[in-house]
Amino acid sequence: MYNDWVSGNVTKRNPIYFIHTQRGIAMDRIVYLRMRKYVTIANLQPIQLSDIAFLSTTSNEKSSLENEVLYHMKKEDQDLLIIDGFLVIDRLNTVYPELEFQLIGPSHTTIRVQKRKKHTPVLFICFVWILLFVGAAMAIMNFHYDVSMEEVQIRLHYLFTGEQTQHPLWIQIPYSLGLGLGMLLFFNHWFQKRFNEEPSPLEIEVFNYQQEIDNYVYHKENHYSDAPFE
Repeated sequence: MYNDWVSGNVTKRNPIYFIHTQRGIAMDRIVYLRMRKYVTIANLQPIQLSDIAFLSTTSNEKSSLENEVLYHMKKEDQDLLIIDGFLVIDRLNTVYPELEFQLIGPSHTTIRVQKRKKHTPVLFICFVWILLFVGAAMAIMNFHYDVSMEEVQIRLHYLFTGEQTQHPLWIQIPYSLGLGLGMLLFFNHWFQKRFNEEPSPLEIEVFNYQQEIDNYVYHKENHYSDAPFE
């Protein structure tokens, strides 16, 4: 049990509260902000503080802070927006001068603007599916031709049976089925179903690619970091 800490007419049992009060900073005046790294927002939707950041505070202003509108998207805005944490703090200090804001975590939020989805024609989906199927089949066949897979299988058949044949189906059929099963396990997907929670190598590559895009946008096209909110 902590001893009583008395500062003026205020009595608290928490020494941390006493220390901050002695410095002139009450605990309910501090607001901690952690910027979200990525968010998706509908087109032309007003961007509120709760959309781009997590808040932690004991202040009674928490609800008002979460509903604070920081930016109104315009028609000329592109698919990606950058909200810099420094501008958020600067804006909040102007509106709530009695509060102290402390930024932790990411320094900015990348906003992906979700446009109205268009219906994709079924014929286009079928065309893309056939194109990918034929391309994947050609890649596999070219790889097998380069490594002389057919000759290897014929040689394996001769080593196991002592007979010579040009079509060792008992090797080729299980190999073909295993190749397809291995691709399913590699990509960890069967249509919309996942086999486990572990990300597939393709998902990791897509994630790394998206990270590079976001870094480029932040460093090269961050117009909102150099100007106040409108």
